[in-house]
Amino acid sequence: MKVRTRSSAIVGTVCLVATCLVAALALNTASADEPAAPRQAEVVLNEVATAENPAAGKAGPGDTVWIAERAGRVRVLDDQGLGEPVLDISDETTTDGERGLLGIAFDKEFAHFYISFTDLEGTSTVDEFAMEGGEIQPDTRRTVLTQEQPYANHNGGDIAFGPDGMLYIGLGDGGSGGDPHDHGQNLGTLLGKLLRIDPGGGDPYAIPPDNPFVDDPDARDEIWAYGLRNPWRFSFDAGTGDLLIGDVGQSKREEIDWAPAGSKGGENYGWSRMEGTLVFSGEEPENHVPPVHEYGRDGLACSVTGGYVYRGEAIPDLRGQYLFSDYCDGTVRALQMDNGEVTGETDLGVNGGEVVAFVEDGDGELYVLDIGGSVSRIDPA
Repeated sequence: MKVRTRSSAIVGTVCLVATCLVAALALNTASADEPAAPRQAEVVLNEVATAENPAAGKAGPGDTVWIAERAGRVRVLDDQGLGEPVLDISDETTTDGERGLLGIAFDKEFAHFYISFTDLEGTSTVDEFAMEGGEIQPDTRRTVLTQEQPYANHNGGDIAFGPDGMLYIGLGDGGSGGDPHDHGQNLGTLLGKLLRIDPGGGDPYAIPPDNPFVDDPDARDEIWAYGLRNPWRFSFDAGTGDLLIGDVGQSKREEIDWAPAGSKGGENYGWSRMEGTLVFSGEEPENHVPPVHEYGRDGLACSVTGGYVYRGEAIPDLRGQYLFSDYCDGTVRALQMDNGEVTGETDLGVNGGEVVAFVEDGDGELYVLDIGGSVSRIDPA
């Protein structure tokens, strides 16, 4: 995709929405007998647009990128820049705490568009719109899923379609601190979970029959994985189908969780018994799946922001590496991984500011969203 660009130096500052990331890795596979040497991709951030508190984005129809502003507006980025809102729900959502319009998604055929937001009462809501000719059809709007939130933080809100065509929804533990209601380990609630539903298979949705807890009378059928504190951003590797989750920590550890494409679900990522690989309360669950990467809150780090495995063509040295950042630190980092094991890390030498999301376009190129207003593309230096 071609867009107008202008250079931008963006510096991270203070934390607002709980999302942070840590180190990034890059390695060449030199030989089977020797550890790969770090591969440093030289990149720059080019600001392609500005928006009012850009919070989420997805690749859209016709080689476009759709950007959601936290206050409730959706704009389309194309070769002419960022256009006027194509959807405005600013009178239906609140930006109190960590709330707002927090996620958007398209199904594979761009036949439907989905928004994830907190309504005026603070309830997490996922709505669906039909698409026609690349445009939203407002009259087709329907609510797919709602979940009451006890507090204004840790609402999660990210949504994405997996390679299997199912809609995945990330919900935080409900907020406050330390998971006071023990939502993370409670399979009877949707909070603190990654959900998997089929929005086109029922009214308002269907449960995929291969979800891991459909035969458990004490568990919600929608649950795909649990033990999450605030899965602020998650994504599927466009090359392998692997799932990667940036889960915000309490006070000591920020973590990145991973599941292979062949997973049957049911992973327990540990919260609130665990914070990363550290015991937080009680004992470590026997079925705990530890993070593939974690980092402490040294320096400015405070809240991980999950990203994507780079599968674009513009930066060959970056291909196959997982990019992420930290909301307070702002440094864009990359992890080289081999079957769920981190084999290298790289600081890419660019700062995205208050990074709240990455966006992957239709060509696999990546954008960085700074809640302060910048929409920047990662380009070769």
